[in-house]
Amino acid sequence: MGNKPENYQAPEGYDEKKGGGVFIPALCNLAGILILLSVIAVYLPITAAHIKGAEIYNVVSGSMEPEIPVGSMIFVESAEPETVQEGDVIAFRSRDSVISHRVVKNRVGEGEFITKGDANEENDMNPVKYGELIGRVSWHCPVVGGLLEVCTSTVGKVYAICFAGCGAMLNILARRLRQG
Repeated sequence: MGNKPENYQAPEGYDEKKGGGVFIPALCNLAGILILLSVIAVYLPITAAHIKGAEIYNVVSGSMEPEIPVGSMIFVESAEPETVQEGDVIAFRSRDSVISHRVVKNRVGEGEFITKGDANEENDMNPVKYGELIGRVSWHCPVVGGLLEVCTSTVGKVYAICFAGCGAMLNILARRLRQG
């Protein structure tokens, strides 16, 4: 086939009839690596926060806008109630919800906070008891909260495992194509 010298020998495992090209295996390998990296990139902040001892939440109301917009992801680090200062943004449990509001006053003697959402006109009606405190909001990232909610749901985790499996299978396919 082609213009090869008479004494040419194809490398072992190379089938000239099948072609044994490098483009398709390289493309499969690249796609597999990109898929695996994207899964890692999505779950790395979640894992890093948990390793650091922080909790992550999705902001679903506009009470802290414009500082923390709806759809933001917030990182909440545990804090001793007595160390929380006026102006700190805290996350706390209220019935079945997690709320993040700014501390207007820390009433150490009463063991409670007076809080207010930045977008709200008035302070919150009910004080936040020390026992309801989750922690201090240390960082937030706009827009990413919606993605967080999808990724941490059961369906999101199943999709991530399937997506990572596809990436691994593409890498295996690339290796098999290279072997002929």
